[in-house]
Amino acid sequence: MDILVIGGNRYFGKRLITLLRESGHRVTVLNRGSSAAPEGIERLVADRDDEKALTSALAGRSFDVVVDQVCYTPRQAEIARRVFATRTRRYVMTSTVEVYEYEDSAVPVAESALDLAAVTVDTGLPWEDPEFLDAHYGEGKRQAEAVFAAGSPFAWTSVRVAHVLGGADDFTGRLDHYARRIRAGEPISVPVVNHPATYVYVEEIAAFLAWAVGADFTGPVNAHSHGPLTTADLCAEIEKLVGGRTVFREVEVGEVSPFSFARSYGMDNSRATALGYSFTDSGQWLARAVAETVGVER
Repeated sequence: MDILVIGGNRYFGKRLITLLRESGHRVTVLNRGSSAAPEGIERLVADRDDEKALTSALAGRSFDVVVDQVCYTPRQAEIARRVFATRTRRYVMTSTVEVYEYEDSAVPVAESALDLAAVTVDTGLPWEDPEFLDAHYGEGKRQAEAVFAAGSPFAWTSVRVAHVLGGADDFTGRLDHYARRIRAGEPISVPVVNHPATYVYVEEIAAFLAWAVGADFTGPVNAHSHGPLTTADLCAEIEKLVGGRTVFREVEVGEVSPFSFARSYGMDNSRATALGYSFTDSGQWLARAVAETVGVER
């Protein structure tokens, strides 16, 4: 297949490109030109927010599948829907568990918990402001999904990615946050009721996206490993590797540590399972993921 990946310059996007290429697909990467494409991969340069420039960069090109790794706003989704209307048959949008930011569920959250038809799309919000976008990450993804779901000229799916762990190239600094405090025995802030969450190994989410490229299902799908993890689970693995001591400090209000959650919105991956994908259990890769990220050999 001829596949276009928008973004994908780092983390599991790089792994996805490698998997697609190793599977024999022709892969093209589109980005703003700030980073080079992997060796042997064609690159198109355009700002995806500039519809005219994007159209120009894609002149004469069409693709079997587009994988959009960097669609964060409803404006970007509207541009993509227009530009790729006659340029692809399938569009895979990488989304996030954070689309469920209003959920607090005693049971794992299925895709149907979010009614995209009821989502208000507001392209007039200051989506171009990085601070606003960062503070409204889940909202931007939710509205982007709603744009595609309202009617697209191509088959469309959104992959709602759980919290990703693993890899020496994890750029988020979230596990490092814990490692520093555990080494020093410094308090780690958690909510009084600290809920577990769903996670996925970096290699596994790349594999799932590669699988979704060749599938034919549409609509949203939750993507995560089996077995929710708690903050204590993560810290216990880090403590084994770096030494020190885990000290939790419960807080009623205020900022808590990165993987601490005052609400329950762990996802249900039964749709992906029914579609034929077999996820691993988080216990199979957790120690390896932590070791990769905090830089300590197992």
